[in-house]
Amino acid sequence: MSPRRPNMESSIYLGSDGWWHGRVTMGVKDDGKPDRRHRRAKTEAEVKRKVRELEDLRDKGRAPKAGRKPTVAEWMSTYLTDIASLKLKPRSLDDYWSKTRNDIIPGVGGHRLDKLQPEHLERMYRRMLDEGHAESHVLKVHRILSRALKIAHRRRIIAENVATLVDPPTVDETETNPFTIEEAKAFLQAAVKRPTFMRWVVGVGMGFRQGEALGFRWKYVDLDNELFHPQWQLQRLTWRHGCKDAHACGGRLHRFDPCPPDCKTHKSYKRGCPKPCPKDCTKHASTCPDRKGGGLVFTRPKTKKSRNSVPIPPPFVPYLLEHKAQQEKMRAAAGDEWQEHDALFTRPDGRPIDPRDDWEEFKELLEEAGIEDRRQHDGSRHTAGTILNELGVDLPTIMEILRHSQIGQTRRYVKGRSHLAKAAMVRMGDTFMPSPTPTPEPAPKPASETTTETADTRSARARRRRRIR
Repeated sequence: MSPRRPNMESSIYLGSDGWWHGRVTMGVKDDGKPDRRHRRAKTEAEVKRKVRELEDLRDKGRAPKAGRKPTVAEWMSTYLTDIASLKLKPRSLDDYWSKTRNDIIPGVGGHRLDKLQPEHLERMYRRMLDEGHAESHVLKVHRILSRALKIAHRRRIIAENVATLVDPPTVDETETNPFTIEEAKAFLQAAVKRPTFMRWVVGVGMGFRQGEALGFRWKYVDLDNELFHPQWQLQRLTWRHGCKDAHACGGRLHRFDPCPPDCKTHKSYKRGCPKPCPKDCTKHASTCPDRKGGGLVFTRPKTKKSRNSVPIPPPFVPYLLEHKAQQEKMRAAAGDEWQEHDALFTRPDGRPIDPRDDWEEFKELLEEAGIEDRRQHDGSRHTAGTILNELGVDLPTIMEILRHSQIGQTRRYVKGRSHLAKAAMVRMGDTFMPSPTPTPEPAPKPASETTTETADTRSARARRRRRIR
């Protein structure tokens, strides 16, 4: 009678089908049954190698879970719905979903998670770049996919995160274009005619982000101590379905065929015709009767550092008081139509200003002030950081005003000026190389003294003859 094999010992045998088979005990399944994995190969040496690999993963505690592995598309849906949604801010989660639907699933969504290879990702990134996507966009897609695969590896669904084996595209830092002091004054001079003047003073003069400026409430403005408390920000979030069948709910809005070249339905769309809906489309939540979580919403800033108080420049306080008085007149004129939100900057009916309208007004002010087009972030946050630096404020103080968590981030917000660099190098030159002493001019001779037509003397002519010889 053959002795009994020890527990957890693997078995290797030649099957009747001509293949070598290996059986490895990995542990116990969730239902309590033994977890036995199977490997096969044409040769005994090859099947032994596969068995040793499984045993090594088991002994290191890195063995993937038993059962059929999900596809990339299935795992991304699980990751975003059940895992990332618990940590990410709503706007960030919307961005993750957008890049997953438009890039990751069409690119590698059909691959099984444990069969995904680095070459699959590299081909997807190459294809995205050839289609005209920016390197920064491809890098963001890589980071989203890498994070999802990291969670899958941590939960032993896969043995390795293949995204760590891929080098994503290198992204050059975006060149900022802040206002000069003269441009900032011209911009505010154009804005002074509008009721939103103080909104632009706060943005350009104090460096608040758009959402923070539009999300200010009078409750968090301390005029006595001259402090702003940016506790909230205003954001436009995407609506989500509250019904059970999202696909059927948006049925009348589904469009599965692309628009014709001479489409008139979307001729007013700035970004052109929208893409056709996928077969299992669950969008169009804005028409859902039970919709939730969308529209203009007051949300918390992304980081705790962003909620630090910021001192108000004393010259701004009288203008803020005047702005508050003007808002009281608007409230009285609106009467029952006024919607109270305690917002610092409002529409005529009391509602907060829509970020889209705010962006369009920024572009109008650029044109009125005669300033070349640029990003709104450059005209506010980058401008404040750069001008503070020009005024001699040190970087740690600018970091506190802009509420950055790392000073390296502040350095990216501060752009050097060529005229300041030139002035600095002039001072450097004066330090090491003092200006030469000017040669004194000869005293004028008396009027009675005559001079010859040449300044040569006999000795000078003799020296020249000696050099020639």
